[in-house]
Amino acid sequence: VQLQASGGGLVQPGGSLRLSCAASGSVFSIRDMGWYRQAPGKQRELVAVIISGGRINYADSVKGRFTISRDDAKNTVYLQMNSLKPEDTAVYYCTAAGTTAWGKGFGSWGQGTQVTVSS
Repeated sequence: VQLQASGGGLVQPGGSLRLSCAASGSVFSIRDMGWYRQAPGKQRELVAVIISGGRINYADSVKGRFTISRDDAKNTVYLQMNSLKPEDTAVYYCTAAGTTAWGKGFGSWGQGTQVTVSS
């Protein structure tokens, strides 16, 4: 299963971006979909995750500013990022875990998309 992320870019502080990540390949079902980020010199950290059934977890640093959602018909996860701050600058990675058409479990990462918040 492959994940293709898009939507990153350069935005001014206070601005908004929307990231998308679509899963392709032999997907039967996706249980978890989420976003992580990694800033230069820092460890990769969880941003948000949405689990089948709708349970959502956010990092404290993005609560109230970021919204994660998913479209199961399109095997796609979104991350709406509002009120962006310079400290949100990072490479954002999407991730998904579920079951393939052959009944095997999978866990996949996308290629990463750069988000830069700067004036």
